[in-house]
Amino acid sequence: MKIDLGDLNAFVTVARAGGFRDGARTSGVSASGLSEAVRRLETGLGVRLLNRTTRSIAPTEAGKGLLDRLGPALTEVEAALDAVNSSRDRPAGALKLNVPVSAARLVLPDIVPPFLAAYPDIRLEIVTEESFVDVLAAGCDAGIRYDERLEQDMIAVPIGPRTQRFACAASPTYLDRHGRLEHPRDLLAHACLCWRFPSGATLPWEFEKHGELVRVDPAGPLIVRAGGATDFAVDAAIAGTGIIYLFEDWLRPHLDSGALEGVLGPWWQAFSGPFLSNGLQN
Repeated sequence: MKIDLGDLNAFVTVARAGGFRDGARTSGVSASGLSEAVRRLETGLGVRLLNRTTRSIAPTEAGKGLLDRLGPALTEVEAALDAVNSSRDRPAGALKLNVPVSAARLVLPDIVPPFLAAYPDIRLEIVTEESFVDVLAAGCDAGIRYDERLEQDMIAVPIGPRTQRFACAASPTYLDRHGRLEHPRDLLAHACLCWRFPSGATLPWEFEKHGELVRVDPAGPLIVRAGGATDFAVDAAIAGTGIIYLFEDWLRPHLDSGALEGVLGPWWQAFSGPFLSNGLQN
């Protein structure tokens, strides 16, 4: 038996108010609308629920029994709907983000604390990895990606700095021993600290100046898996092991302190900042 929830609610409203007119005043539904809803309900159930006279309306025995059981249930439904409506003004619940380690290090620290302060009912979970898995397939609500990882027409909004750069650096002691570089191709004669991604790929280092784009496949004594071992590679560069190629923002504190010296600065390539995407397409 299919009974409309609105008809049940109309019956409860009229029964509690003691009449269609009073029910209309409390519910905002016309008296004729309430009357029609109760009539549909009685027809569907095959039983009279209200005794009607010219002066008053009172539940029948069947109506009393239904009212006693429906009241708490409808109150719970209303409370649930109120909770949903209130979430439009006060977001709540769990939010799971899939982000690369670089974004967790360079983008999220400036965003997450004020976000959680503004929305205290949200519980945020951050999953960091470099494999760039499908956001939804990984059980996440959204992810942070860069241009080259965004599918065409994917829903994405800018987040964090709108421009970033890759920087090249080495310790002053390394450069004193092995010489300073003038052109990206000079890297082929130097010890470079290389990155390997979970896919097994090692990406070339890219440089650009005055419209000239140069890609170099570096080689060196140390290969580090991108992600969790990034700080280890930075420490190795500071110790004089070789030249590192990484986000400028990641290296900036060490460049400012003098622990690292910029290499090929005029060639550092800029690229657009990250985007927050839910993995869906327009």
